[in-house]
Amino acid sequence: MSNQIAFSAPAAHEPAFLRTLMDRISARRARNKIYRETLSELRALSDRDLGDLGLCRSNISSVAWDAATSAR
Repeated sequence: MSNQIAFSAPAAHEPAFLRTLMDRISARRARNKIYRETLSELRALSDRDLGDLGLCRSNISSVAWDAATSAR
């Protein structure tokens, strides 16, 4: 008895799958870039400036994440 592995021909939908995958990766990278930039800018502010914006240091990361996910 021999074990044979059958390789199927590439499916017709693979280019669309790869395109979708690349689009998702690109969107995630763009979102993460916005998050990192926003986080950096907010961390550079003084406590007084953050207070003027109605923020405190403990919620900087959640504000940056909200900014990144809402920017589309």
